[in-house]
Amino acid sequence: MRVLVVGGSGFLGREVCRRAVDAGCSVVGTFHSGGIEVPGVAARRLDVTDRAAVRALVAQVRPDAVVSTPYRYDDWTVTADGTAHVAVAAAEAGARLVHMSSDALHAGRPSPYLDDDVPTPIHAYGAAKAAAETAVRAIDPGAALVRTSLIVGAGSKQIQLCRDALAGRAVLFTDETRCPVDVTDLADAVLELAHSSYAGLLNVAGPDAVSRAELGLLVAGRFGLDTAALKTTTGGAAGVVRPTEVRLDCSRATGLLRTRLRGVRELLAS
Repeated sequence: MRVLVVGGSGFLGREVCRRAVDAGCSVVGTFHSGGIEVPGVAARRLDVTDRAAVRALVAQVRPDAVVSTPYRYDDWTVTADGTAHVAVAAAEAGARLVHMSSDALHAGRPSPYLDDDVPTPIHAYGAAKAAAETAVRAIDPGAALVRTSLIVGAGSKQIQLCRDALAGRAVLFTDETRCPVDVTDLADAVLELAHSSYAGLLNVAGPDAVSRAELGLLVAGRFGLDTAALKTTTGGAAGVVRPTEVRLDCSRATGLLRTRLRGVRELLAS
């Protein structure tokens, strides 16, 4: 299989590239700046906001599958418009599309979100991810749309944020709950979907729902760090508008995928 990973220089994108190479796939990964340092991957520079460039690259690569991961937290044109450009190009090439979405498009509630729950964004990034999903579903009804959560693993920004908070350099929220997933587990699940015919939304995250503050304590236990300097607060006290309790019900993915999605407590067991 020939796989094109759009956003191959990102944390998840690099892991998808690595796992695809290990699985014997021919892999092309795109980057906007900085390159991709993954052996066996053909790196191509791409600006996803340039629709003509996206269409030209996909037509040149002629992939069997496209894994679409582009996003920029504060940039609608990358997160929403760029995703639409990738979806159009993949459809024109007849390629299987796996689009990476996010739990950030939910507002937060005590009960878990099911795969097909409609987005309820409360900030610009969530709205952009919701718009990206709408575009993908309209352009390619056969695409798989993966809603995931905090991605952890070696080199994860989420783990580094916890380490910074434990050193007193950052703050973790006690009222922001997520379902962290290991980057390797997620990459394997994405590639499994690339080989499948599954269409529509799918929650793919870990089974453990923890607050960011609880994640910090788990990181402290894993790396033997002192918790005395740990800084915590609530979103309200910090004056930020972000989703609070967002738990993803991943029972559909658990029944569908061979990949086992490990919980963060298992991942960070000391």
